[in-house]
Amino acid sequence: MNVHISKGVKAVAAIILIIAATLFASASDPQHYLTLRERNSGDLIARYPMEEGDRFSVEFKHSVNLSPLIDVYEIVNGDIYVEETIYYHFGAGVQTQLNEGETLTYNEDGAMVVGNIHQKRNNMLYIVGTVYDHMLTVNGEVVNLRQLCGRNGNVLFNYEFHWF
Repeated sequence: MNVHISKGVKAVAAIILIIAATLFASASDPQHYLTLRERNSGDLIARYPMEEGDRFSVEFKHSVNLSPLIDVYEIVNGDIYVEETIYYHFGAGVQTQLNEGETLTYNEDGAMVVGNIHQKRNNMLYIVGTVYDHMLTVNGEVVNLRQLCGRNGNVLFNYEFHWF
């Protein structure tokens, strides 16, 4: 038996195969995320798509001097690195000396910026404040961590990929 398939049917079949292959390829590509997980259970609280070189920050009020403190992180080679800390006043736990290679500059508003820190911070823990908010800025979005995670929430930050 000789079956003849028209050129139009072949073209449609080819298009369907290309679409299917594209969908499969995009579904099998890893998606990279900044993830926030509850420390004890490991339950996922939130995730934000991020790529190599993207930055995010966490801002909070210093518990003693009550001024803002901002930690700035960057995704480097699939890991989280702290790159800068921005603060306005010294206080308990605030860096007072530079480590080798670090820099100190001042913003127009008088903030001290310790830069070039470049320390790996995977599995980073934040204990969300009970009195003052912790604010996550990621992908241009500002997220109130106290509202998201609850007061005294123990939140682990990681950079993960998932296959979908």
